[in-house]
Order: sequence, then C-alpha cells, then structure tokens
Amino acid sequence: MSLETPCTRCGACCADRRVVFHVSESDEAPGGIVPDWLCGEVTDTLLCMEGTDRAPPRCVALRGEIGRDVRCTIYEMRPSPCRDYAPHGFFGIENAECNGARARHGLPPLPDPVPPPR
Repeated sequence: MSLETPCTRCGACCADRRVVFHVSESDEAPGGIVPDWLCGEVTDTLLCMEGTDRAPPRCVALRGEIGRDVRCTIYEMRPSPCRDYAPHGFFGIENAECNGARARHGLPPLPDPVPPPR
C-alpha cells in the first residue's frame, strides 16, 4: 500500500466478506481496472473478488499474515468496495464493520476517531 495505514498490519476486511462490484470494473470492460482472472461471477452484472465467495472468505490478492503484515497485490487495481472501505478511526471516519472484522480475527479494535478541533 502506498500510504501507511492500520491496513498494512491488519487485512481482516479482506478475509471477512464477499467483495462484490459491477462488471464494468473488470479490465475486460472499457476503463475497467480489476484483473479479470481475479473476478468471480455473481450475476450477469456483478462480480466478486476471487476467494471472497468461499467459507471462510479470503481475497486471493491478499498476501501476508492477518494482524501482522499484509499487502494487497493489486492495490492500484482494486475494485470500488475496497477503495471505499476505510479503517475505523482513520481519517476521522467511523467504521464498525472494520472493528467487527478485526474482532472475528481475534484483533483488538482500532481507536475511535478523534473529533476535529472547534
């Protein structure tokens, strides 16, 4: 990852849920960037990241040990659900799903966001 965030040590969200996105995000579509070979079909118009449709889910683009040192091997080509997902407390954003994923992997919660000064 190009920016140091709690995500470079966590990765729990990448091994917690199915990551679903529109077929237009596949590199098979004009302007799409997600490598097609990493896309699984959900419906005619929806795809998912390979590995996230299994039990337990784990994106095949994730490398490393969850909670210690991880990286996304397609970070610059990741789909919109991954781009939109922010770690809890980072950038002042609350994300209960982040701490829920962390808890399911035995990781402590991230601190709550600090309110901006008035």
